[in-house]
Amino acid sequence: MAVKLVISGCSGRMGSRIASLALADSIFTVSGALETASHQALGQDVGALLGRKALGVRVTDNLEAALKDGDVLIEFTSPQATVEHVRTAAKLRKAMVIGTTGLSDAQRSVIQEASRTIPIVFSPNTSVGVNLLFELVQLAAARLGLEYDVEVVEAHHKAKKDSPSGTAKRLADAIASGRKQPATSIPVHAIRAGDIVGDHRVIFAGPSERLELTHQAHSRDVFAQGALKAAQFVRSQPPGLYDMSHVLKGAG
Repeated sequence: MAVKLVISGCSGRMGSRIASLALADSIFTVSGALETASHQALGQDVGALLGRKALGVRVTDNLEAALKDGDVLIEFTSPQATVEHVRTAAKLRKAMVIGTTGLSDAQRSVIQEASRTIPIVFSPNTSVGVNLLFELVQLAAARLGLEYDVEVVEAHHKAKKDSPSGTAKRLADAIASGRKQPATSIPVHAIRAGDIVGDHRVIFAGPSERLELTHQAHSRDVFAQGALKAAQFVRSQPPGLYDMSHVLKGAG
């Protein structure tokens, strides 16, 4: 049975790519499409909005209506909208995939609380390669130890609001775990320029040598593909808070 998706921010950078890839894959259907109140896309058929045949699914700002027939809500929007939507999803017992970044500790706690009721995949980056990078960075940090200086450098398009990125913070956490140091001790540098999709580089510099681990996203499709993998995974999971490592391992 196809996974019925409800896509928040369906006309945005990420939402539109997730919807387009979902429509091209028989594993998924788009049963709901959400946008903010007064958005110009409201009332439009989501298929026509994406340049495809009409689906009979209208873009709405009513989340409860959009979620009624859906299995999984995919959320790559703003922190405030995400918090509001996760509460509604929990009330309606609908699974979620959350890729929103820039959330505060208090907003993260709302997600944590909701995961007691519904299954949620929450990751700052849904790319398969980046999630492997988290593991490689932690291993390198543990093996190289404190003799090596380490810094994180990330670059994104100039419209990205949060800085540093959620992925860069997660990389700092991975380094800190490997070195048994606080994450706040790891220098992180952010670049905002042009239309860069997403670059992350971790530099280990030691006596007479340097090791660099790098990931470059060439298209937002890499994040959309990961989000769809997460949606397929989370639909069948019990309540709980999952990340992309669970998705990639196929374990609950």
